[in-house]
Amino acid sequence: MKKINCMIVDDEPIARDILQTYIQRVPELELVKSCRNATEAYEGLYSQQVDLIFLDIQMPVITGTEFVRSLRKSPLVVFTTAYSSYAVEGFELNSVDYLLKPITFERFYQAVQKVSERMAIKQIPLPEAAHQPDYLFIRQDNRLVRVAHDQILYLQAERDFSSVYLKETRLFAGMHLKLFEDILPPGQFLRVHRSYIVNLKAIRAIKGNMIELENAEVPIGTSNREELFQRLQL
Repeated sequence: MKKINCMIVDDEPIARDILQTYIQRVPELELVKSCRNATEAYEGLYSQQVDLIFLDIQMPVITGTEFVRSLRKSPLVVFTTAYSSYAVEGFELNSVDYLLKPITFERFYQAVQKVSERMAIKQIPLPEAAHQPDYLFIRQDNRLVRVAHDQILYLQAERDFSSVYLKETRLFAGMHLKLFEDILPPGQFLRVHRSYIVNLKAIRAIKGNMIELENAEVPIGTSNREELFQRLQL
């Protein structure tokens, strides 16, 4: 199994030590550098192959969120901070997870599972454009479950994961809705609301500002209505 090369960026020595201890307990993780600030992190990214950064937000000179915005191509990021007020900003930067200090190992390991899921999706090879896959894989516990696109009715954003509603069940995925928007075929799926993506093939009716699906209704966002109607040629 390929190791996930990770880096710690935190100005607090105790916080770095705790994360290093946790990383050593997870076989799939490999710590390649532990940094006190963004300057050392820049150097680490230049000299090492880094797949994942455990990144503190509240740091002197350059904050964690400023550091991510400055990167042309960022590795996966798990924010670590003592302040819950940064959660929205962290998720807007498409971070994999947001850990509040003090961080327990159980919560840390949940974040690692989300990272593994994100990397598994990124590593699935894409065929030629004419033969794009009609499915995706979603991690459930220790399994990667194959889900056909046509099985999906809609997806809903939760705080730090997404709910994927199928015709007969619901799956929980440790990924933000934005990532699903990027990997699902745009011809079949559409963001119809800040918190919802809908399978256009599954729409049964539209009534006012609600989309009727099988055993469910999904709201239409004001800014999404025009594109939805264009796509449905209404």
